[in-house]
Amino acid sequence: MIEALTVMMTNEASFDRVLRVVLGLALLALVFAGPHTPWGWLGLIPLATGLVGFCPLYRLVGIDTCRLANRAG
Repeated sequence: MIEALTVMMTNEASFDRVLRVVLGLALLALVFAGPHTPWGWLGLIPLATGLVGFCPLYRLVGIDTCRLANRAG
């Protein structure tokens, strides 16, 4: 059980999460407004990772922006 919790740790700092949510919403807006392109559905990916605070790609590459934010502050 503990191992499952460590896999889903937060690896995004707050600035990264806000940027992802804004980008995700902007991309989703392309589906409903503007050019009405289905490519806007890709906005669900940054939106979901921004809301959850975990990016699987960051985990694979070894990036953790939480630690970067804590070191700077």
